[in-house]
Amino acid sequence: MFEKLTLRPLPSLNALRAFEATSRNGRVTLAAEELHVTHSAVSRQVKALERALGVRLFAGPKHRLELTAAGRALAPELTQAFDQISAAVQKTRSGGEDLHIAVNASISVKWLIPRLASFQAAHPEVRLHLSELAAHATAHRGAHAVVRIVPTRRLTDPLCTAFIRNALGAVISPVLAVQDPLGAQRLSATTHPEAWPIFAELAGVELPLVPERPFAHVHFAMDAALAGLGAAVVSWPMCVKEVERGELVAPLGFRRSESAFAILTAPGSESRALDQFRKWLVAEGSKTPEPPTAP
Repeated sequence: MFEKLTLRPLPSLNALRAFEATSRNGRVTLAAEELHVTHSAVSRQVKALERALGVRLFAGPKHRLELTAAGRALAPELTQAFDQISAAVQKTRSGGEDLHIAVNASISVKWLIPRLASFQAAHPEVRLHLSELAAHATAHRGAHAVVRIVPTRRLTDPLCTAFIRNALGAVISPVLAVQDPLGAQRLSATTHPEAWPIFAELAGVELPLVPERPFAHVHFAMDAALAGLGAAVVSWPMCVKEVERGELVAPLGFRRSESAFAILTAPGSESRALDQFRKWLVAEGSKTPEPPTAP
C-alpha cells in the first residue's frame, strides 16, 4: 500500500560548512581560519561538494574566486540554515541571555568598546561576547548579529538596522607643517583600500602622487595620523572625540557617503538581549553630532 521513500543522502556536513564559510568570507584562507583547518582542507571539501552535487560552485583563479550561479543560489540558503542551528544551540546552552556580536575591528576599537560600559550598566543580565568580523563579511558563524558599515541600498533589508549615517574625512595632526591632507603622506588601510578614492570623489578633488603607507586596519591608520605620520581617511563617528579635542583636523571637512553604520541580524536570532542591544545602538548613534563641513 505504501511505497518506501528513498531519500538521497546529503553531502558531507564538513563539505557544506567549508563551502558556506568560503562563500561568506570571500577567501579560502579566511574560511580555513574560521573553521580551524588548513587552506588545502577547505579546498578539498569544496571540490568534494562540487563532485557530489555535479555542479561548479566557484569559478575563476584561486586568488579571485567568484560564485557561479549555482553557488549564488546555494550559499544564502546554507548560511541561513547554519545560522539557525547556531542560534538554537546558543539559546539552549545559555538560556537566551548570552549575546554574540561580530564587529569590524576598527568600529570595535574606535566606537563600540569605548561605549560598552553604558550598555552593561543598563543591562547587566546580558553577557555580551564580541568577535572580530572579517573586513568584507556580512555574517559570522555563531554571531546573533554583526555590526559594520553597509551601503545605504542595504538598509531596505528588514534584518538591517542603521544607527549612524556615515561621513568620510581626510584627517591629519595639527602638528604637521603641511596642513593640506592631500599633500601629506597617505595613510591607508589594506582592509579598506577604496577609502581614499571614495573620499576624493565625494570631495571633488584629485589625489596627487604622494608616498603611501599601508596599515592593516583603519584604526591603525588613524592612530598613525594622530602620531603625525600623515593623513588618513576616517569615518566621522570613529574620530569625533579626536576632532573635537583638536587632536585631529579635517581641512577639507567631512563628506556624506552612501553608507551607514548598521547592525545586521542573523536569521532566526531574535531575542530580548538582541533587541535591547539594537535599541541601545540606535540611542547611542543618535548622540553623534553633525560632522564639520569644508570651510
